[in-house]
Amino acid sequence: MATPALRFSSAGRRQQILDVALQLFARRGFEGTTTRQIAAGARVNEAIIFRHFPRKEDLYWAVLERECERLGGTQAFRRKLASSQGSDREVLSSIAREILDRRSRDMSLSRLLLFSALENHRLSQRFFRAYLAEYYEVLAEHIRAGIAAGRFRPVDPMLAARGFFGMMVYHSWVQELFGWKHLQSFDNAEVAGTLTGIWLAGMLPGRASGNGAQNLRARNGDKRKGKLNGRERAK
Repeated sequence: MATPALRFSSAGRRQQILDVALQLFARRGFEGTTTRQIAAGARVNEAIIFRHFPRKEDLYWAVLERECERLGGTQAFRRKLASSQGSDREVLSSIAREILDRRSRDMSLSRLLLFSALENHRLSQRFFRAYLAEYYEVLAEHIRAGIAAGRFRPVDPMLAARGFFGMMVYHSWVQELFGWKHLQSFDNAEVAGTLTGIWLAGMLPGRASGNGAQNLRARNGDKRKGKLNGRERAK
């Protein structure tokens, strides 16, 4: 007796197509995946895909949008940074832990973004402006407030925000994409605390800032000595 075909509503069929597309795009990239392959995986006619998504690029963008919507946006991120419960180390370590835990569970979005950057710069730039730039700006605002309050030393807030996210993202790439977790495993809570501590050590006022000023004065002093020696040789 033949197994009856599953029936989906239009919305259900759309989600089924997105599920299959996510898996294929994450493994093979935009250029390496065809709508015919997606149709075969979703067990639909290729025309059904184009009924929901006029172009393959529209389908790819819909996959990216859905995965980002699952992250919940920046509202929760903003609330955590604004919370008076806990020190900067505790709050930022908690945020770092969430980033690492989420990426340990599923690297599909990371793979999609890397493929986008390598294959389709326009899609990658559009995605960054629409979904990622706000996270950087929210953290940069927190850093600006910390600088004004004297908790952080004067630095470029956006570069500092990029440094914080970059530490977490790169660690997850090394572990999950480059395969290092098969050689050495790490506890995400420990990684979050360690990397946050390293980042904060570079942000705290005092010795780091003083050393920077001393180094700058030393370089300026060397330049002045060089000029004086040059004048003496000219004489």
